[in-house]
Amino acid sequence: MSEGENREAKPGWGGEGSAGAGVGRDRWGCGGGGGGRRAGARGPVSIAAVERASKRERQEENELAKAAAADGWTDGRLAAAAWSDMSMSAQGVVERASAELSKRINGLGLRSSSASAGSGGPTGGPPPGTHSPSKGTSVMERVTNVFCGSSSSSSAANGFNGGHRGPGGCLPPPPDKPSRFLALRSTSAVGKAHAALRAPRPPPRTVPPPQVKAAPRVWHSWSDLMMDERFLARFFHVYFAPSDRKTLPQVCSVWRDVLYSSPRFWTGLAMVARCRELRGATVESRRRFYNSVHVRGMDTVVLSGAASDDDALELVRQLSAPAARRIHSLSLRCCAVTDRGLESLLAHMQGLFQLSLSGCNEVTEAGLWACLSPRIVSLGIADCINIADEAVGAVAQLLPSLYEFSLQAYHVTDAALGYFSPKQSATLSILRLHSCWELTNHGVVNIVHSLPNLTVLSLSGCSKITDDGVELVAENLPKLRSLDISWCPRITDAALEYIACDLTQLEELTLDR
Repeated sequence: MSEGENREAKPGWGGEGSAGAGVGRDRWGCGGGGGGRRAGARGPVSIAAVERASKRERQEENELAKAAAADGWTDGRLAAAAWSDMSMSAQGVVERASAELSKRINGLGLRSSSASAGSGGPTGGPPPGTHSPSKGTSVMERVTNVFCGSSSSSSAANGFNGGHRGPGGCLPPPPDKPSRFLALRSTSAVGKAHAALRAPRPPPRTVPPPQVKAAPRVWHSWSDLMMDERFLARFFHVYFAPSDRKTLPQVCSVWRDVLYSSPRFWTGLAMVARCRELRGATVESRRRFYNSVHVRGMDTVVLSGAASDDDALELVRQLSAPAARRIHSLSLRCCAVTDRGLESLLAHMQGLFQLSLSGCNEVTEAGLWACLSPRIVSLGIADCINIADEAVGAVAQLLPSLYEFSLQAYHVTDAALGYFSPKQSATLSILRLHSCWELTNHGVVNIVHSLPNLTVLSLSGCSKITDDGVELVAENLPKLRSLDISWCPRITDAALEYIACDLTQLEELTLDR
């Protein structure tokens, strides 16, 4: 079949193919055929056109990014922009691939032309009816090997156009490789858009509500300031000692209510009931007085002013059970309270652990045996004429948790100190014996044997104690921190030598008179 008949039989290779044969030959290194039509369809691609296409693509990517940042695109709009950018990126890839293909084919065509010129002729050419490899097949194989690998020659022979070659022995050009397009696509704006969609979004920022500050208080006068309860509570607590607060409730009812509102204002203070004055007051006044003990949260009660059993019983009636349980310390001073009144008080005050009896001449040793409770840890007895050795025996037997014992009794002898047993040595730490005129060095022997853990010892006014008694104390009571031997006229300088040599932990020494 002639060349013209071949062009008419195959539309894809005729018409414009022959007109573009020259272009195809210059561009592909072979004449006519599909190469001519493809070249005629696209035309030559210049480097300037490729640069313009790349610049336009970059501009479109920048505009897309700016629009997404300014408008806050949703996922649907961002995906649509990504797909449009994908199409534009594909067009740019095709243009760049075409330019690279044109460069490489031109180089191969020039080299194949020079090779055919050197080896052509009657002797060196191929036999008639066969295609020259230098003009068609060898150039296409090189092209396909460059872009599609070593298997492109077999695919070109069997795959495209049913294995038929075009005019001049040329194979159709191979299709674009998808791998190159995907590789370029991953770095384009489409990849950026997908990365933006996959990136985690930060949580919405919550703005805290504005805090409304309370307006500062404004006092228009000095009187307003002195009646402000919050100011008074701070004022009384900082600028007044507990002893100074006793008279402040008498100023006005506002000050009284502020001071009675919290027990902290009365810590360390005792409620002193002067029974002689209370007897002349009205019933309502006495009720308010005893009620203030509960309101102010006081824990110490003192009965004085010749208090009798009736006064003691009235205190029991006026104090409620919660207020009575809060009382921890009871002191009877110069009272006419008998064993009956003392027993009623101790039975009503279940939280009592400190008792002091001073000048209570109506209290007897039998009363102590009857009313002393094991919860008492501190006991003081002074100037009670009915207290003697048996009272010390009651204390030693009934108070196993006794920590402090103070005794001032003129008729106590050395035998009374023999009632203490080693079971008190673990708890009794403070012993004060004042003006025990009958006490001698034998009594000191009982003390050091029964109470070896004493830390405070007072022998003030025990006039029969001598240097030998002080020597016993120094040798057997090594834990002493305080020693009082005042008003002991029989003690000489020798006692100071014993003290200085043996009492290494001594911190306080009293040598008055």
